[in-house]
This record gives sequence, C-alpha cells and structure tokens, in this order.
Amino acid sequence: MKYVSLLGFYFAAGIAGAAPAVVAVDVGHGGLDSGAISARGRPEFAFNRDFAGRVVTALRERDLDVKEVNFDGQIGSLAARPKAARGSDFFISIHHDSISEQWLLDWEWDGKPQRYTEVKRGYGIFVSAHNPDPPTSLRCASAIGAMLRRAGFEPSTWHARKHVAADAQNGVWYYDNLVVLYRTTLPAVLFEAGVIKHRDEELELLDPERQARMADAVATGIAACLFVTEKSARE
Repeated sequence: MKYVSLLGFYFAAGIAGAAPAVVAVDVGHGGLDSGAISARGRPEFAFNRDFAGRVVTALRERDLDVKEVNFDGQIGSLAARPKAARGSDFFISIHHDSISEQWLLDWEWDGKPQRYTEVKRGYGIFVSAHNPDPPTSLRCASAIGAMLRRAGFEPSTWHARKHVAADAQNGVWYYDNLVVLYRTTLPAVLFEAGVIKHRDEELELLDPERQARMADAVATGIAACLFVTEKSARE
C-alpha cells in the first residue's frame, strides 16, 4: 500500500506555490562497467536501471522534479555523475550489493556456472562525512531508512564489519571516500537496494510489486526530508 502523498502536507505548512525540489536519480554502473553479477547471471546495471525507474515514478507522484542521471549507461566517470546532477537539491545513486569472493559459493543456473552467497542480504544506505552537506545527507538517509523499515524492509547488518555506523537502526553507514558522495555540491546518498548474490533476495528484487513498494518508501523518505530542509530554510 502506498503512503499518502505529501502534497497536502506542503499546503498545510504554507509552502504551496514554492518551486518543487529537484532530485537527481543516478543509475549506478553502466555500459563500461556493468557492476556485480547476480546469482543467476544478470548484471547489476540492469537491476539498478529498473529500480531507479520506479524511484523516479514515485518521486514524481510526490510532486518532486527529477533529473535522470545515467539511465542510458553512457556516463563512464564517477566524477561525471555529480556534475550531471548540478542544479538539483538532492542526489541519490541507485545500486545493488554483492559480497567479497571468500563468501561466495558455486552453483549452476540455466546450464552456466554462477556464484552466490547465503550470509548477506538486506538494503544499505551510505553517506560521506566529506560531502559538502553531511547533516542533510544523513537526515535524508535516515528518513529513507525509517520509511523502508516501516514498509517491512530490513537493513543489512553486514556493513558493520568495515563501516562506521551513521544510523545503524535504519541501515545508514559512513563510506567517506565514495566519489559520487563527496565530489558533489549536493547532499547525497548511495542506496544499495539489496544483495543480488543472495539467491532468494535476487528473486525478491526482481518482483515488480516489491520494487514499487520499496521505491515508494524511498521516495517518501526523500520527500519528507526535503520538506524539513525547505521548512528550516524558510524559518
């Protein structure tokens, strides 16, 4: 079930008529680097593009403007992604997660050898302390995570092995040296929707209804965060 649009809330708060916030939605990886390969052999970029499209739709349903970044997979440079997002108010890079080689097992799918994991699943949200606006980045990341948890999604705890918690309860971690998060002028997060190397979660991530429900939660979190940011700027 979708959350109620925040448009009525905007009017009640007295900011109706203001220009809508612009959210840059970046599709991780692309033609030159397709990213991780799923347990059944599908490239991460295909997962990223499908889910990013859902996020774009959900954001527009909340009366937010969207700038689409790398939907054609042609942006090869990581630094070029934030540049393409200039003029936006917020940047989110969409990814799907993998795991290091030592945790992978062998199996066969559709007559081809593939690799999978059984130890890691769940979403993850990353922010950088080197971002030009860490407070807004973290506030939006936490809002996204809270909405995801409210919608029934569970964050991965695996990231605690090598990342400092920013808001572990909501699945938010510091990853300071991610180029797309610190080489930008915008508050920014990187979102890992799930682990495509996990065989069960891979199938869940391919489910259109689940994609739409997750995208709805992500968009709700972003909209709520940007509302708070806009309200604070006006006070």
